[in-house]
Amino acid sequence: MDSNKPFVPYVPANTNMAEFTLKAVLIGLVLAVVLGAANAYLGLKAGMTIAATYPAAVIGMAILKLMKGSILEENIARTVGSIGESVAAGAIFTIPAFYIVGFWDPFLTTSNYIIATLILIIGGILGIMFVALLRRVMVEDAELPYPESVAASEIHKTGRNSGGGSKFLFGSMIFGALVKALGQFKVFPEVVEKFIPFGKQTISGTNFVGQGGLLLSSPGISPAYMGVGYIIGPKLAALNFSGGMIAWGLLTPIILYFLAPFIDFNIIAQAILAENSAMIASGKIPASSAITAEQANLKAWVDTAYEVWKFIVRPIAIGGMLVGASYTLYNMRKSLTTGIVRAINDVKLAAKGESVEIARTDKDLSFFIVIGGIILVAIATFCITYFIFNATFAVSFVAATVLIILAFFFAAVSGYLVGIMGSSNNPISGLTLTALVVTALIMVIMGVSGQEGIATVLGVGAIVCVAAAVAGEMLQDLKVGHILGGTPWKMELGDIFGVVIAGSVMFLVLSFLNEGDIAMGLREGYNGGFGSPKLSAPQASLMAILSKGIVGGQMAWPLILVGMLMGVGLILMQVKSPMLVSVGMYLPLETTFAIFLGGCVKGIVEYFQKKRQYNSNQISRIENIGVLIASGLIAGEALMGLVFAGFAVFDKFPPAIFSNPSFIVSLIVLAIIAWILISLPLKKAGNPEDPAGPSMNM
Repeated sequence: MDSNKPFVPYVPANTNMAEFTLKAVLIGLVLAVVLGAANAYLGLKAGMTIAATYPAAVIGMAILKLMKGSILEENIARTVGSIGESVAAGAIFTIPAFYIVGFWDPFLTTSNYIIATLILIIGGILGIMFVALLRRVMVEDAELPYPESVAASEIHKTGRNSGGGSKFLFGSMIFGALVKALGQFKVFPEVVEKFIPFGKQTISGTNFVGQGGLLLSSPGISPAYMGVGYIIGPKLAALNFSGGMIAWGLLTPIILYFLAPFIDFNIIAQAILAENSAMIASGKIPASSAITAEQANLKAWVDTAYEVWKFIVRPIAIGGMLVGASYTLYNMRKSLTTGIVRAINDVKLAAKGESVEIARTDKDLSFFIVIGGIILVAIATFCITYFIFNATFAVSFVAATVLIILAFFFAAVSGYLVGIMGSSNNPISGLTLTALVVTALIMVIMGVSGQEGIATVLGVGAIVCVAAAVAGEMLQDLKVGHILGGTPWKMELGDIFGVVIAGSVMFLVLSFLNEGDIAMGLREGYNGGFGSPKLSAPQASLMAILSKGIVGGQMAWPLILVGMLMGVGLILMQVKSPMLVSVGMYLPLETTFAIFLGGCVKGIVEYFQKKRQYNSNQISRIENIGVLIASGLIAGEALMGLVFAGFAVFDKFPPAIFSNPSFIVSLIVLAIIAWILISLPLKKAGNPEDPAGPSMNM
């Protein structure tokens, strides 16, 4: 596009077209809840979320097309629908930390619901208020390409003239849900573990006695994990899996090797047998779940391996994550500095812009409404800290002040980074980590300690996290609206509705997953809940440990330090993403293995693209179809997972169709998922001469 020509939106500013309608807003609100819940499920299990802009665009477009809706109504539905993912990201990165540190135990209570909902809503509204100040300059900046925004706008444009990609998205959602349901009904095992014992021996030339074993795991049979691997690609998926290999192939077995000679596994096995018998007697598990003494002994070894991983290896991984997050922010130092400087200047421009006549496509929420909203958020934060977390007046005032400053800067930085890389690559967890550490150190300087200090740090971190996530996603959507000719203030108002609705239900989603995992853990013999092998919540666990360690003085500093040194080593080896390697160490091997397989599948697609010499237009179509299918697999499994988590909360478990299902069926399911992710996108490459619209020829 010629930069000297004035920009003209797809729908001109003087066009009177249906936009902020009831049907568009309602569709968006439903999508905000559904896509937010799906991302909450994915984030707690795999430690990452996916951008909801594409699925929201395709689903909203498909529904509104049947209802004869306009392209601007589609824009509103997508904008409101995608904001749920940002609220979910803020929720999963921080809210479970209140449970992990023991502040909210039990998790599901009325007071906890009110506090969490307030945190999510005021954090989201704060992000929206700051975006209203920053939008004009950031969205219209020619230096910010907004790659995902441009792609989303093309989905809307080409969708007006073609069938769209909704059939791929909905079809893969159904398939992902079906696979999850079949796994729950034990048609196939979702994961297979094998413990390989090592013989007891004295290492030659030393007094060191070793005895242990290696716990191997199959990839999890998960469409969602494979979808994640497909989206992030083979290189990043391999980095994530390398962390799993370090944790489960090196650190856990070597630590267990030297600890095992000092552990009486017979006592542990007897305790497991007694617990199993008690649960059968109480009716919590069926009589068919009875185990033998040999099985109890094997389980003792497996449980000990998991304990080593959870309490020793994971803190090492946290040290690596700290260095990885710092390194990521250091690499972005120029962008961060530019974003902060520009944010200050943009406020001045925004304040001046309200006094002149403004076109429909350039009108934001009133400046006075925005300032009033920011003040109300500061007051709400003060009240939460003072009345609920029982902090002093001075601490509460400082917390509210620090919150506004950090949220403003990180909202600006988040938006700037989204403009460069897209929201899928926005380092929200790194920004939140920085905010949390800064807040924790300020609290320590003020002499704050105990639960109120930890809760204050987590509360501020959570609000900043939600604000930054919402700001990044919202600026991405506002750029789409800028291209299509949407009205900014209507999009901002719609996102306020989206934040309120998504924030109101997100705690319930988290509670369902937590309570469901606790119930499943009792049934299958592991300690369930946030931080368990099945519900890792890596970022929230990191936030919990840091806040508790810094404020409460309970940090396992030797393990953290070792992990930090490991992170430095990864940087010196020029590893592309030390953070991703450390996250891989924090996750169960079945998770990183499945993500790696998804990355390998994407690598196969890229191989055929090169072999068949597809041009850029064909590659673009393949990429967009693949992302839609992968997103559908993630959403389908996540929504079905929430259904079964709800059943588990009420102690209702699906009956096992097979008591000992074959892993061969699992391999067949993996092969089918891989075939879908490879064959369908390649079939839709189309003709080389066709334009590269994301939803063409579908």
